[in-house]
Amino acid sequence: MDNRIPPPLVATLFGLLAWLAARYLPGSLVLTMEWRVGLALIVMLAGVAICLAGVFSFRRARTTVNPLKPETASALVSSGVYRYTRNPMYLGFATVLVAWSIFLAWPPALLGVLGFVVYMNRFQIGPEERALASLFGSDFSQYCRQVRRWL
Repeated sequence: MDNRIPPPLVATLFGLLAWLAARYLPGSLVLTMEWRVGLALIVMLAGVAICLAGVFSFRRARTTVNPLKPETASALVSSGVYRYTRNPMYLGFATVLVAWSIFLAWPPALLGVLGFVVYMNRFQIGPEERALASLFGSDFSQYCRQVRRWL
């Protein structure tokens, strides 16, 4: 299962699970629709911006954005948003899931965000980091010591 399912699909599946749970299990937050939509939209835009910042940094460095083939990376990107997080695209997806949870107004939907993070750490980020360590050696190790995985 390592590194086989595209991360956007993983995020979508966790979002779908949160929606199903919110729809069929009891409980919700008491927020007016205007507040929910407004807050969710702000958080979602932040998530999209974080994700796109990661994509633009990769494009600028002319390296692959394909998360299923980290062994094809041609550059270790440590500038831009990558100075603050090693995984801005995944952080962006997680932030969008937080926005979705706000929109659903069902606090346990945040478990979907937690599930996404756990899944990504185990099945996506771990294999990616092994591939990058193999490609970039001590430069990657030093980068990992300086920059956190998520935030």
